[in-house]
Amino acid sequence: MPKSADRGRRTREQLLDAAAQLVGEVGWGAVTTRLVAERAGVNAALVHYHFSSVQELLSTAALQFAEKVLAESADALRASDPADGIERMLEELSRYTGTDPESLLLAEALLASHRLPELRTSLAALVAGFRARVADWLRGADVKDADAVALLLGAAIDGLVLHRALDESVDFRVVAGPFRRLVSS
Repeated sequence: MPKSADRGRRTREQLLDAAAQLVGEVGWGAVTTRLVAERAGVNAALVHYHFSSVQELLSTAALQFAEKVLAESADALRASDPADGIERMLEELSRYTGTDPESLLLAEALLASHRLPELRTSLAALVAGFRARVADWLRGADVKDADAVALLLGAAIDGLVLHRALDESVDFRVVAGPFRRLVSS
């Protein structure tokens, strides 16, 4: 790859990282071209060279992060039998407080998706893909109603993070037993 293309790719990644951090810190609506450029350590003109708008930049950053989080969660589940997978999922979730920048990025992206149809469509596809991966894993372990259980697990993950954001004493470990029973064959 030519040096200029490599440099352009690095700049784009710096902009995406900066945008993701800033959304979690100041909120979707407060992120500006100038803030992103300053955080990324690049000229502000490069934001619009790589992205048609700040909204496109923020959407791309949020989708990239959401894809990573959902893949990690699905991988944590799939690495073992369903009951042990639940333990791994809860362990994976424990790093999200609901008020950490990553949780806030996802919450802000969800809110923005109601105003940005392309973001909504893309987030919906990521979530559907997560559910499909989890349902396939559950079917492979002969769990009854695998699609419904996958939907419940996905909704529970979201709900647990939301509850922890509102009440920091929420301990994900207390739901391990009921979740394990849910995925028992």
